[in-house]
Amino acid sequence: MAAKFLNRLCLITVFCSVILSGTGLFSPQEAKAQGYYQKATWLWNTERIRKNPQEVLSFLSQNQVNLVYLQINIDIPVSYYKSFIKESNELGIHVEALNGAPLWGLESERYKITNFLSWIQAYQNGAAAAEKFSGIHVDIEPHVLSQWKIDQEGVIRQWQSNVLYLRSEAEKLNLPLAADIPFWLGNYTTADGTTSLSRFMISQYDSVTIMSYRDTASAINSIAKKELEDATALGKQAFAAVETKPSNEGDFLTFYEEGAAYMNEQLIALHELAKVNPSYAGIAIHDFDGWKDLK
Repeated sequence: MAAKFLNRLCLITVFCSVILSGTGLFSPQEAKAQGYYQKATWLWNTERIRKNPQEVLSFLSQNQVNLVYLQINIDIPVSYYKSFIKESNELGIHVEALNGAPLWGLESERYKITNFLSWIQAYQNGAAAAEKFSGIHVDIEPHVLSQWKIDQEGVIRQWQSNVLYLRSEAEKLNLPLAADIPFWLGNYTTADGTTSLSRFMISQYDSVTIMSYRDTASAINSIAKKELEDATALGKQAFAAVETKPSNEGDFLTFYEEGAAYMNEQLIALHELAKVNPSYAGIAIHDFDGWKDLK
């Protein structure tokens, strides 16, 4: 019992050492100035906010989550988004609008990005202050497309073009723009060969979530280190991310086998290793469903 209490206390100290302002929300600059780190998760199964939002909010609160990447499902009425975001804000939890797909890296599919941004604009215009999204979060990953093997330079050029478009449109919406990036993206260069692809991507986003999927704190920190350093050099924020779902690429990529207690121990250790980087914003756990199902 004592060990369980201490473990919980450590997690609260690591992720929730924050003096709340009147609204309970901080700008990134204010947050870092006060030693505040975020604990994030992806919520891809948006039906959860319609079927049982209180279960979601309870789990988030119990696990000291203060940032949610919520996928936009246009089939869900906006009233559910408004209610969920309002209740999240009351608990000090930010909600970012999440979407993306590998095809979003191709210029021929840019209209899907436009549709996503148009939905956000319409939503924000019709929402009260406490019901608005706090940012935009995308997961694109065109490296999984067959075109990547055939015309890598062409895909990278189109990906860069679409990200520049995203950047421009997010500024019009006056919303921070964030993205998921693989830890190995620095192994590739931009289409013109002038810089690493990771540095280009980090430069265009306000923050990035590094998919540093490993099952020990030291391994996660090791593979996230280069992107954390790049983010520091560029004055951007970066999250180290972990996986909870089964992986066909190897058990060492996920905490699925080890379970929640072991993962929590490693997250505490990871935080201590990563926080030496000025860019380090916190830890992201992929994803809500996998995390909730951990043994």
